[in-house]
Amino acid sequence: MAGGDLIVLCYHAVSEDWPAALSVTPQSFEFQIDLLASRGYRGTTFTRAALGDVDGKTIAVTFDDGYRSINERARPILESYGFPATVFVPASVIESKSPLAWPGTDRWLDGPHELELEPMSIQELRELSELGWEIGSHTLTHPKLPLLDDDELRDELVGSRRACGKMIDAECTSIAFPYGATDARVLRASEEAGYSAAALLGIPRGKASGIACPRIGVYHADGSVLFRIKLSPTVRRLRRSRAWVVVEKLRALIRRG
Repeated sequence: MAGGDLIVLCYHAVSEDWPAALSVTPQSFEFQIDLLASRGYRGTTFTRAALGDVDGKTIAVTFDDGYRSINERARPILESYGFPATVFVPASVIESKSPLAWPGTDRWLDGPHELELEPMSIQELRELSELGWEIGSHTLTHPKLPLLDDDELRDELVGSRRACGKMIDAECTSIAFPYGATDARVLRASEEAGYSAAALLGIPRGKASGIACPRIGVYHADGSVLFRIKLSPTVRRLRRSRAWVVVEKLRALIRRG
């Protein structure tokens, strides 16, 4: 990990009126980026952050899935602060130009917010890459990787790394796991597939991997107070500890209850 103070954030979509949990408004997004910039943070890409190629107060903004709203709404805000970002894309879905719809987002199909599921084009991804953004893998088809057998897992990891690199004519060095689902086997297979850095949400079971880098998820319900709490050094230390697993289990029980 890097020296100094590193924060890695995970976003998905940016929308004025999409009420999905994975979407944030442009106003909230700009507030969050402005807060970090005002505190002296400088932007970098995910792989550089994960490999420790940064120093001082550093922020790596990442986006999972590759929604078009990233380019249309998040990019202008980030550019105004001089921040690059990293986009993790499900390669075969991007190539097919299909909606970014799978269990969890498919409920928005055939409704007033269906257009929010539109992916970026390969050309848009190339333009972002040329601007200094990082394009990483989010697998080929967005499955829950721990549920796959070894051959299926290898196909998703190796195939997506190859496809992403071809899209932007540059090496794909990083991966983020769909649904945040991973384990020691998936991390080991990711290393074997040639990835240098893996973006996590939560702490995987089993022995930690040298390529794993935790992120802080940012969601629709995160107001200014909750966002500040997530940035708190104390909370960030807790999130990196095994105690956070207990916290997450308690939160899940509360939500079910």
